[in-house]
Amino acid sequence: MIDSTTPISGRQVPIGGAAMVAVAGLPITVFAGQPKPASAPARQRTNQGEAQMNTITTNDGIRIFYKDWGTGPTVVFSHGWPLNADAWDPQMLFLGQNGYRVIAHDRRGHGRSSQPWNGNNMDTYADDLGTLLDQLDLKNITLVGHSTGGGEVVRYIGRHGTKRISKAVLIGAVPPLMLKTETNPDGLQLSAFDEIRAGVTADRSQFFKDLTIPFYGYNKPDAKISQGVRDAFWLQGMQVSIIGAYDCIKAFSETDFTEDLKKVDVPTLILHGDADQIVPIQASALLSAKLIKNSSLRVYPGAPHGMCTTLPDKVNADLLGFLKKADQAAA
Repeated sequence: MIDSTTPISGRQVPIGGAAMVAVAGLPITVFAGQPKPASAPARQRTNQGEAQMNTITTNDGIRIFYKDWGTGPTVVFSHGWPLNADAWDPQMLFLGQNGYRVIAHDRRGHGRSSQPWNGNNMDTYADDLGTLLDQLDLKNITLVGHSTGGGEVVRYIGRHGTKRISKAVLIGAVPPLMLKTETNPDGLQLSAFDEIRAGVTADRSQFFKDLTIPFYGYNKPDAKISQGVRDAFWLQGMQVSIIGAYDCIKAFSETDFTEDLKKVDVPTLILHGDADQIVPIQASALLSAKLIKNSSLRVYPGAPHGMCTTLPDKVNADLLGFLKKADQAAA
């Protein structure tokens, strides 16, 4: 179901395989032999004024940082590239104040988590998420993923099922596939992602500063630009390891989530802006909504990729409404 006050058409959605605009030289469509130690046992919650950061340890010894706030039904967030759990602060504060337990982790290589050379791929990201859910023994939860995090959520379900999951939310998410192929003609050329890799390796500090313009739709004539938002994005981006940032580009752009989407068997809300310059809606949300059986698609007219930050009130209201409606239907 498409819930939008503005119908979608090629004229209203100026994006697709050829939709790129130069921003400081950047394409606008960017955005995503020793024995292994045993997993740590489920732990007691210590999120009320803890003196140390919350972390779990994966089977390959990687420490994953996470925030764990509030009480009530649990919502777990997966962030986009090149950000970290802090990107979810508007949603975590809102839902925490409305009776939910909210958890968000920094993906391996990002933020406050370990920065390994290996494992920067979607299968491992999904398994890391699974380790977090298992070690915290979370049940009947809602998974929420933005951009690359949406791919992480879908791949987790594809690999681990929905025994711990009751609902899912995909926001500006990369599935089913960002790369243009013979069977995915609306995707983006590989050269677009090669340019991202070149920007990250040559001068990632300047690259991340420039990326904020299309990410938040700040190149639109009526845009209200926030330097604070741009600074926060740059700060989070600079916390990513260079190998983590580089490898994740391949992960979010070349991973095909088609079969994972077919395995999603829980109520799923899909939110996407029709002016998303990072993840074009035709090759993502419109296709995902067809592949997920029990899904509802809501298109935000004129909204950018970073709408969780630029339109927090609308996103928060839709999240809360979906959570309550799904819970009532299950009761």
